Amino acid sequence: MTEANRFQWEKLYAFCKEIFIRANVPRENAAIVADSLIHADLRGVDSHGVVRTAIYLKRVEAGMIDPSAEITIDAETDATVLLNGHNNFGAVVGTKAVEIALRKAKKTGIAAVGVKHSNHFGTGAYYVLKALEKDMILLVMSNASQTMPPTGGIRPFIGTNPLAVGFPTEREVPFVLDMATSVVARGKIIVAARKGKSIPLGWAIDKEGRPTTDAQAALEGSVLPVGGAKGYAISMFIDILCGVLTGAGFGRYVNNMYENWEQPQNVGHFFIAIDIDKFMPLSAFKSRLDQYIREIKAEPKAPGVDEILIPGELEHRTTLARKQNGIVLPQKVVKELTEIGEKYGLNLANALIENEDHKAVKEERTC
Repeated sequence: MTEANRFQWEKLYAFCKEIFIRANVPRENAAIVADSLIHADLRGVDSHGVVRTAIYLKRVEAGMIDPSAEITIDAETDATVLLNGHNNFGAVVGTKAVEIALRKAKKTGIAAVGVKHSNHFGTGAYYVLKALEKDMILLVMSNASQTMPPTGGIRPFIGTNPLAVGFPTEREVPFVLDMATSVVARGKIIVAARKGKSIPLGWAIDKEGRPTTDAQAALEGSVLPVGGAKGYAISMFIDILCGVLTGAGFGRYVNNMYENWEQPQNVGHFFIAIDIDKFMPLSAFKSRLDQYIREIKAEPKAPGVDEILIPGELEHRTTLARKQNGIVLPQKVVKELTEIGEKYGLNLANALIENEDHKAVKEERTC
């Protein structure tokens, strides 16, 4: 990548937010959606970052997402809520769900919020980190459109339904697990296809059920579940919680945002929040978890291994590095965002980070 692809993250966020605002997305919602995309890029989950801007806008323009829809509560108890997203952005609906779950858990100790009529909501870690800021535990699940076969099948039936969970710490990097139930998130195959690159064998099968390294053939076929039958089973239970229980789509009834332009996605999510103080003092929990993390990282290392990492640690370091050094985007994404910016009277180049050589040339020319 050249310096022409490196962007200052706050300026890139401002660019994306303004695009959504000019596309008639309410300002508060535009800020949430842009924040969720930049958050993914900062953590190195490029498949869920600003690369999704174009498809989100297309869904809005086609009436497949209603960015102004009021999010309502369909059912509620002291510790549970069924939230109806009314087809608003997934990130907006998910953010509302987390706020409710955390608020209720503070009163009841544990709270669950199910969501129906939502859309693709980005990364699970986006919501987990909101809970960690308030020293709460959060479990996040979502279903997705059909991209994986059941074990023994060859046709997509179930989504790469993600699972995320986070625990706050005192001094150590927080534990943040964010995983798809497939061998790899389908978004990574989409990115590989965009770049014209192959994928590792074992990630996917083609539409005939044959293993493939061709990213495009994989998109036409199926992503494989992680751990074989175990990943398939986990994906299925997530679909039951997020889809069957909430009244959202499930299985083949969760619509693909890239292919279905007749119906909304009807994605379902499920959030479980836990107040640590209801089990033990927060300080005691954090101290115990810090000890646990230090001890596991001090375990003997296998040959060739320099360091034992915990879930979320690599993404934490990537975030720090990208905040300092910038977010590098593939040329295809730069071209796409540039064209979108021009449509709405915005210049993506304003978010570029200039290297020192380029700065020196500019300064010399102005002398």
